[in-house]
Amino acid sequence: MIDKWSIFPISAVVYITIVGPLLSHYQPVQSIQAAEAEWHNRIVWPVMAASSVVLAALNRSYTGKRALPPNIICLLAYVAFAGASVLWSVKPEFSFIRFTQQAMIVTSIILPAMLAVRTADVMRSLFLCFALVSILNVLFLPGSQEYDYLGIFQGYRGYVSDKNALGQFAAIAFLFALREIICRGLRQVLGIIVVVTAIILLVLSHSKTSLGFALFAPFLAGFSLIAGKRMRVSPAIVLLSIAFCCAALSKLFVFDMYRLAGILYGDPSFSGRKFIWDFASWEIDRRPFLGWGYQSFWLTGSDAPSMVEAPGWIKMMPHAHNGYYDTMLQMGYVGLTLLVICILANLHCIGRLADRDPARAWLMLSLIIFLIFHNFLETSWMWGGDMLWLVFTVVAAEIGRCWRLYQPTTVTFGLRPSRSTTSDLSRKLRGLGGPTDISGPHLSLMSGPGLDR
Repeated sequence: MIDKWSIFPISAVVYITIVGPLLSHYQPVQSIQAAEAEWHNRIVWPVMAASSVVLAALNRSYTGKRALPPNIICLLAYVAFAGASVLWSVKPEFSFIRFTQQAMIVTSIILPAMLAVRTADVMRSLFLCFALVSILNVLFLPGSQEYDYLGIFQGYRGYVSDKNALGQFAAIAFLFALREIICRGLRQVLGIIVVVTAIILLVLSHSKTSLGFALFAPFLAGFSLIAGKRMRVSPAIVLLSIAFCCAALSKLFVFDMYRLAGILYGDPSFSGRKFIWDFASWEIDRRPFLGWGYQSFWLTGSDAPSMVEAPGWIKMMPHAHNGYYDTMLQMGYVGLTLLVICILANLHCIGRLADRDPARAWLMLSLIIFLIFHNFLETSWMWGGDMLWLVFTVVAAEIGRCWRLYQPTTVTFGLRPSRSTTSDLSRKLRGLGGPTDISGPHLSLMSGPGLDR
C-alpha cells in the first residue's frame, strides 16, 4: 500500500535511479559541477522538500504527537553538523549550496516517510523500482561499453554514468530481490527474475567491489540477526564484536586489506586508491577535529585544497574513494564520530524490528552492511544525490517508523478491579456474610459487617 506520505520517498528514489540518470544519459554533462547544477536537480528537490513541509504543516495535529526515534535523531545530528561546518569551511559558498541541497533531500524523505501509515510498504515499492532499473539497464547494454584511456575494455554501464554506478544499482536490486524470493506466488517469481538479471549486470559491469559485497552482506546480516537473538544482544553489538576481532587478528598476523587486495585482485593499491588515501590522511592531520567544511575540499575551483596540494592525477578526483576519509576531510573526527553513532543507532533499532518481521529486518540490515563496506572503497555518506546515500536515508526512515510502531506498550492499572477479581471477592464476602454488591465506592467495602469479623 502507498499512502500520501510514502509517495515522497518513493518518488525521490524513482527520480534518482530512473528519471535523473535517463535525462543525463540523453543530455550528458562534462563535469560533476555541471551535474550538480542540472535544471532538473534545481527543480525536483525544492519542490519535493516544500511539498513535504506543507503537507506536514497541514497535518500538525497528526505530526505533533509523534516523538522522533533515536536513529533519526542521530541522523539529523549528523546532517546538522554538516550544516554547521559552513561556518569554518574554506569554501563557504560551495558548502552552503551543497548542504542546502542535502537538507532538501533529507527533508523530502525523512519527514513524510516517518508519517506513513502502518500498512504502507515502502520497501516493497523500492524493490519494484529497482526491478525496473535492472530491466532498463539490460535494454541499454548494447553500445554502452566503457574503455579506459588506453582503449582497454572496462565493462558495461547501461544508462547510468559509469560501470561502477551500474554495479551499485545492480547490487541494491539483488539485495531487494532476495527478500522477495522467500515470499510466495508472483512475488517469488519476480524476485528470481530480478536476482538473475542483477547478477548478469554485476558480471557485465566488471564491478568486483559491488559483486563481492552484494554476496557477502546477506550472509553477515543473517548471522548477526541469528547470533543477536540467541545471545539476546543488539545486531550492533554483534557487528562491533566481529569488527574488533578482525582488527585484532589483522594486527596479530600483520595482514591488512592491502595484502588481501593483492591476493584477490593482484593489485595491493586498490586501483590506485592507496595513493588517494595517503594524501587524504595527510590533509586530515592538518584539520583533524572539524575538517575543511562540508564538501569544500574536492573540485571547488582552481584554488580548492585538492587542486592546490594534491599531486598529479589526484587533483582531478571527485572524492577520496572512501566515505570515512571524506567524512573526516569534511567534518573531522567529530563528524566521523557522529556518522558512526548514526550507523550504530540504525543497527540497534533493527533488533526490535527483527522480533516482529525477521525478513524485513534481514533486508534492511543487508542494505546497511553493504553500504558500510562499500564506503571503504567509494564515497556515499551524505554525498549529494548519491543513490546509495538516498537508499540509506529511506531505510533509516523505515527503521525509525517500524521502531515507533513496535514500541512495547505500558499497561496502566486503574483503581477498578477486573471482572474476575470482582466475582471472586463477591463470593468470599458472601461466605463471610458481608455485602455482595461491591460495585460502589471503596468506603462501602471498608464498612461492611463481613470485614469487621
